[in-house]
Amino acid sequence: MIALGSSIGMGLWLGSGKSLASGGPAGIFLGYVLAGSMIWSVSHSIGEMAVIYPLPSAFVQWTGKFVCPSAALALGWAYWFSYVITIANELQAVCTVLSFWTDKVPIAAWVTIFWVVIILVNVGAVSVFGEVEVVCSTIKFGWIFVVIFSLIVVSAGGAPNHDAVGFRYWNAEPFTNGFKDFLSVMPTCVFAMTGSKNSGLVAAETANPRKAVPRAIGSIWLRLSLFHLLGALMVTITVSPDNKDISRGSGTNASPLVIAYREAGIQPLAHMNAVIFISVLSTGTISGYGGSRTTMGLAHLCMAPAAFKKADKVGRPWWSLFITLLLGDDLAYLNVKNSAADVFTWFSSLTSLFALFGWGMVCPSHIRFRSAWTAQGRDVADLAWKSWTYPYAAWWGLIWCIVLIIVEFYLSVWPLGDHPNAENFFANYVSVVVIVICYLCARVYYRGPWWVDTTTIDLDASRRFFMSVRMWRSRPRKGFLAGSSRAVKFIFN
Repeated sequence: MIALGSSIGMGLWLGSGKSLASGGPAGIFLGYVLAGSMIWSVSHSIGEMAVIYPLPSAFVQWTGKFVCPSAALALGWAYWFSYVITIANELQAVCTVLSFWTDKVPIAAWVTIFWVVIILVNVGAVSVFGEVEVVCSTIKFGWIFVVIFSLIVVSAGGAPNHDAVGFRYWNAEPFTNGFKDFLSVMPTCVFAMTGSKNSGLVAAETANPRKAVPRAIGSIWLRLSLFHLLGALMVTITVSPDNKDISRGSGTNASPLVIAYREAGIQPLAHMNAVIFISVLSTGTISGYGGSRTTMGLAHLCMAPAAFKKADKVGRPWWSLFITLLLGDDLAYLNVKNSAADVFTWFSSLTSLFALFGWGMVCPSHIRFRSAWTAQGRDVADLAWKSWTYPYAAWWGLIWCIVLIIVEFYLSVWPLGDHPNAENFFANYVSVVVIVICYLCARVYYRGPWWVDTTTIDLDASRRFFMSVRMWRSRPRKGFLAGSSRAVKFIFN
């Protein structure tokens, strides 16, 4: 449920409007198709490694184990900062949503109230966090069906305005501003799908990752096709890319779904702010979870203070939670004053490329994990779960991550509707600069080879052992395995 629901967030409810205006109906749909194929590929790499190595801050520890420590340090701190920024961003988005009903409550008060809510969810037992996310995911999952079926009715002319839109906007102008604007849609489409990574993060604390993770990865085609592709298609056939509210509207009024319902005359459904509110709060909560586990993983790799590796008996990393939630809240208060909004916007631009870099490092980690497994003479049949997409999907995801980082560089140097300037470049691309600096500093500290030698990787360290069917059939008939059904059940399951 977390894998299904965490991919439904502000990128789908609000971000699709900006993409529609930039790339046009065909542009945004093709953007989601291409981004979906990439995320599908990366998620299969996550699934195979998350089952056998279900670690806190999985991406960081996989990178350190299979690629190199320098890349792990750069990835870990970049990812942690993106989680902190996301917490601040979602707290501000909560204020934006609530302002639809009232503007009498100060922004600082809303930020404080819902910061406390995020804290309470994260400091409870991990089962509390899981139950809250399941409830939020169920609501979002159910609402997406309402959106899709209702917009089908709207496009067919069944709404109160009786305007059969059909594919009017596709026929009029499928691509609004050419190839360059289509490229600008791609980072937004990828960012809207980055919630799918959370199935890898929570694997470390599931009772049986061998069953839970493949089930989550196996459903990715459903959320990609149903949520993003079909959802994007419904937006493109019911909202004009030239609609002024998309570019000039503020908050939820700029949501293409709200615009579609309002223009169709279905005012009750236009008040979908409650669902958007739940999406925002859920994203903030899981960002606190992910950020704290990322610093915990860094500490276990000796890349963060040792205090961050400490957790209580139920798995709560108190110091990591404290610094992550505190800094996220502090950045959220920057939006209290209008003069600080520009500063926060500059910080927010860091997150998309940080996320893309994180997804990109999963693929080489998977490729080198398989190479190490083979190089050390192990049988692929002994893996607890293996993806049928390897190696093609892993290479596909890696190549597209590299391509999109290059595309973002191109758009930062030659921005849409503006002349090249240093301010615009650093505002949009400084995250890559930060990653490169972190990596080079780590290289100076760690020295050694650029890549970890696959023949020297300890494949059994931090591994969760499972008994394959082949091992079960060839098990000894006498001794420990034969005499202890409880032990056999634990290992086999």
